[in-house]
Amino acid sequence: MYHSDTICAIATSLNSSGIGIIRVSGEESISIVDSIFRGKNRLVDCDSHTIQYGHIVSDSEIVDEVLVMIMKGPRSYTTEDTIEIDCHGGILVLKKVLKLLINAGARIAEPGEFTKRAFLNGRIDLSEAESIMDLISSNSELAMKNSIKQLSGSLNKIIVDLRDKILYETAYIESALDDPEHYDLTDYPESLQSKVNDMIASIDELIKSFDSGHILKEGINTLILGKPNAGKSSLLNTLSRRERAIVTDIPGTTRDTLEEQITINGISLNIIDTAGIRQTDDIVEKIGVDKAIDSIEDADLILFVLDSSRPLDSDDEFIIDKILDKKVIILLNKSDLDTVISEEEIYKKYNKSVISFSSVSMDGLSTLESTITDMFFSGEVSTDNTLYITNSRQAGCLTNAKNSLSNVLVSIENMMPEDFFSIDLMDAYNYLGEITGETIDDDLANKIFSEFCMGK
Repeated sequence: MYHSDTICAIATSLNSSGIGIIRVSGEESISIVDSIFRGKNRLVDCDSHTIQYGHIVSDSEIVDEVLVMIMKGPRSYTTEDTIEIDCHGGILVLKKVLKLLINAGARIAEPGEFTKRAFLNGRIDLSEAESIMDLISSNSELAMKNSIKQLSGSLNKIIVDLRDKILYETAYIESALDDPEHYDLTDYPESLQSKVNDMIASIDELIKSFDSGHILKEGINTLILGKPNAGKSSLLNTLSRRERAIVTDIPGTTRDTLEEQITINGISLNIIDTAGIRQTDDIVEKIGVDKAIDSIEDADLILFVLDSSRPLDSDDEFIIDKILDKKVIILLNKSDLDTVISEEEIYKKYNKSVISFSSVSMDGLSTLESTITDMFFSGEVSTDNTLYITNSRQAGCLTNAKNSLSNVLVSIENMMPEDFFSIDLMDAYNYLGEITGETIDDDLANKIFSEFCMGK
């Protein structure tokens, strides 16, 4: 077990609330809290996983009325003796109790240090630690479910199984090279080739899931584009189900970007409403137009709003030329009015998804939502049976492992000596170990955990 000093931190958000929690972990956590706690029993004499009522005191003066939860190691999150103090949630109270703990011998925990200790003490692996960070930052139900699935060890099981298979093959090769009388390698390359192809297929499935996984985690960066008065702001209000943007009949009302986060079919959309794109001499409006055009590059999805009651013009053509290589849904807005352009006409012209839409009657809203789901998740968003890789570091490790296994296939095809196989097999083994943290260096581990509570 990783032995260390005693750390403490405020575990709840630092604002005025009914309850605030301070967490303490380490070899001296119980005795340190005992030194500032007054209750019916001393904490050192209490059983694990019990809650004690009492007061936090400073020089015999009561600081707060509290409940103290005792969790003795190894049956705790960090596997160390851990105390959680439930205080009243005033900022001043929490800071006062924290200062008393520090004076009694604890120190302030570094960002992510509680989870780092859980990792170092073997309570969780690195992929599970990263899933905790994803769970905390989840902004949709599906992202939350996927994080819980990883936290339960689903990715760990796949990686451990792959590493066991690789290790077996490496050990067989090394044994055969050391003791050729008892291990026959005559037909071994063909057998290894089949096994490596199976491993690559398994890794490929995880790598492919990252395309959807990072969308599940981060949300779809969705840009609303169109001419002034096409109905962009009305669309934003319709999607967000509230009056998020000012809507008037005056062209050019929106001059800067407006951002809103919504959820459809369990997927988070980071929506950006932009200034209407047109030729203009207004300096302020032109800044907004330029900003809208610059936003195109970073968009995962573009909702291009056309006023279907008016024919296309040069401004519409200018916009479509900028977005043809992106994922685009063209919305023929104001379908409740007399229309002069049709879905068929626009589809033939641009070969993009086209939906007739009305922000007034809500016609086309369900079609838009299902089209987005189709576009990013092949029509089905489910975490019941699918594990999505949401972490770019993990995706990089998987790609490196796949490349190393592909090198094994190249060596087999070129009839290279068997010891060449084991070199690339062990590279793949180590890359996969970086996902669970078994072959990770201290600097990278420290970097990952330092970012734990910073939303990175």
